[in-house]
Amino acid sequence: MSDQQAENQPIEPASLGTSPLPPTAAAPRASAAAMTGAAPGREAPAGSKASGQRTVEQADVAQARRELEVIRRHHGSSGRSGSLRAAVFGINDGLVSNFSLVLGMAGANQSGQVVILAGVAGLVAGAFSMAAGEYVSMRVQREVFEGALSLERRELETEADEEQHEVEVILRAQGVPRTDAERIAPRVMANPEVALDLMARQELGLDPDELGSPIGAALSSFGSFAIGALIPLLPFVLLSAGWALGVAVGLSGIALFIVGAMAARLSGRPGLFGGLRMLLIGAAAAAVTYGIGKLFGVSLLG
Repeated sequence: MSDQQAENQPIEPASLGTSPLPPTAAAPRASAAAMTGAAPGREAPAGSKASGQRTVEQADVAQARRELEVIRRHHGSSGRSGSLRAAVFGINDGLVSNFSLVLGMAGANQSGQVVILAGVAGLVAGAFSMAAGEYVSMRVQREVFEGALSLERRELETEADEEQHEVEVILRAQGVPRTDAERIAPRVMANPEVALDLMARQELGLDPDELGSPIGAALSSFGSFAIGALIPLLPFVLLSAGWALGVAVGLSGIALFIVGAMAARLSGRPGLFGGLRMLLIGAAAAAVTYGIGKLFGVSLLG
């Protein structure tokens, strides 16, 4: 080859001291593109990154709520605990009221049939009264709660800036520093359900988890009152008149002590104290009605 031809020959990259990149050098970029779902050579859109982050945050919130529910159950602050309280106090009401009624009729020297009739009437009337009162009370309470929550939900949608400021105030009132509250509040507002739950509890003083069912509350009150009212009545149904009064007093006393102990344990007090207190209250009420029955029975016989 002549010198002239060598000068006109194109210069190869290797002659400059560099070489083309090997195929594996482009692998990291292609792999990152595949992971984000973007086309090779392009970065994932900012919107998809934000959407993925929100999904992760929502999953974390859901997990935290499940863990919080476990903690609430451990400390007895769930809705089932409220239902248990209603059942215990319903049994107590039925027991005390019908125990007093039955002893009042027995004190008036009435026959066993009259005592049974009065006890059944007291059981049915009291159970229906408790159920109706519980239903109306729970229904009105639920409607008030739902109305307040609905109004708060609209305010979160239409007055976001004011509500975010209220979230900041709530956080600061809980001891969160101002700068942290200003940083956390937008994240709370980004999840409408979390924001509504926070505002309901802290601003309205409501617990969305404790709204309850009016029908369920009515049925629970009816059943628990009937169970309590049946205890002093059963001896007069199953036993002769000579034994019925003593057995009714003994069964009712034991039941009063047990119910009082359970109620005390629910409130964190010693069971013995609660049981004795309820036994004394029930015995006092029964003694008064028995004395009144005795007084009227003597006056009627005289």
